[in-house]
Amino acid sequence: MNKLIFGAAALIAGATLAGSALAQAWPAKPVKVVVAFSAGGTTDILARKVGQELADKLKQPFVIENKPGAGGNTGTEMVVRSPADGYTLIVNSVGPIAVNPTLYPKLAYNPLTELVPIVQIADVPNVLVVHPSVPARTFDEFVTYAKANPGKLNCSSTGIGTSSHLSCFILAKRAGFEAVHVPYKGADALRDLLAGRVQFMFATIPSVKQHIDSGALRAVAVSSVKRSRSMPDVPTVAERGYPGFEAGSWFGFFAPKGTPAEVVATLNKAVNEIIAVPAMEAALIKEGADPVGGTPAQFAAFTQREFEKWRVVVRESGATAD
Repeated sequence: MNKLIFGAAALIAGATLAGSALAQAWPAKPVKVVVAFSAGGTTDILARKVGQELADKLKQPFVIENKPGAGGNTGTEMVVRSPADGYTLIVNSVGPIAVNPTLYPKLAYNPLTELVPIVQIADVPNVLVVHPSVPARTFDEFVTYAKANPGKLNCSSTGIGTSSHLSCFILAKRAGFEAVHVPYKGADALRDLLAGRVQFMFATIPSVKQHIDSGALRAVAVSSVKRSRSMPDVPTVAERGYPGFEAGSWFGFFAPKGTPAEVVATLNKAVNEIIAVPAMEAALIKEGADPVGGTPAQFAAFTQREFEKWRVVVRESGATAD
């Protein structure tokens, strides 16, 4: 009997050690990182920058795979349905995680419960940019002009229910002016703004920074609570008389529910170390992204707060995608 007990204990201990060794060995093969949007966008840029550093640090390829469609739902659902083994991850953003559960009433999954938040990479404020044809060089001048020309300004966005659309809705409501919302699919919103066919837009800083620097667009305010480190001279909407205005984008790593805690911990530690390196921090800030980091618990609490905030905004706007 004693031999049986000791034998069973040895088997259990061996299995535990083997499982621990497997977890510690992650990643033992290439890791797929899904981006639920097209190549070249902010999500894609950040995923590739951090993914390359992860490959160097963890000695396995981190392969970026773009799966755009349905406002980010296509790629997100693909990861939700993937094995929870640490070899399929997603770099996702505010839309698919915090906005779409309300925007799409018939969503077939819940990203807040079926994905595990791992680490926030960065905050990326939206910047309010205007075409040079608009006679406003400051945020205050823009609001004054918009109020004096009700319904004559067009605000482009990357789609109904996106942060660019909802940022425009919130500002118009709080500032008390009327503007025509013109939704586009992705980059077409910026193209028409540059051409002067629409007059203003809330866009992520990385997508428009080069056009601001060249003078093709004029930046009048950012949507974050604090000024962006990449554009420190541009004031926030909040400081220009609209306290609490916060309508930016953010990006981070998620994994399917059930992914081993050891994998989550390893990836969280690695990303935190990567974005803290001065050269990487400077590169992200140059792109218009403010590095964040933090624990999985902090990121989970943040995504829940974001969902609750955007749920109210989406319902007030009347936007729906179904």
